Amino acid sequence: MTEQYSIRELAEEFAVTTRTLRFYEEKGLLEPARDKQSRRYSAADRTRLKLILRGKRLGFTLEESADIIKMYDPSAGNKKQIQTLVDKIREKSELLKQQQKDLELMLVDLATAEKRCLASINTATAKTA
Repeated sequence: MTEQYSIRELAEEFAVTTRTLRFYEEKGLLEPARDKQSRRYSAADRTRLKLILRGKRLGFTLEESADIIKMYDPSAGNKKQIQTLVDKIREKSELLKQQQKDLELMLVDLATAEKRCLASINTATAKTA
């Protein structure tokens, strides 16, 4: 028998809400079996959830993660899927590096503005004293 998980088990294991799992199901990313009111998730669903959450941590959109997951094709060695993942990782890395540069410049600008404001306060205080 294949391993199955309840919605509560997966939610607890991955520290997400059951609502999150239902959302991923609505998006077609998870396909649990139904038994009346309960959902039974397969090992494949568990793996897809793990990949979705990993993609989220890496800054991928849900659509980007879904596209990469859907490319899974073990018969082709998954080369296309892995190359797409590498390309996305590089793209996100470059974006983050640019954002880091932008933040560093903003910090310099803020420090400069703060110094000017403090100098202005000191000048105004000296004139009134």
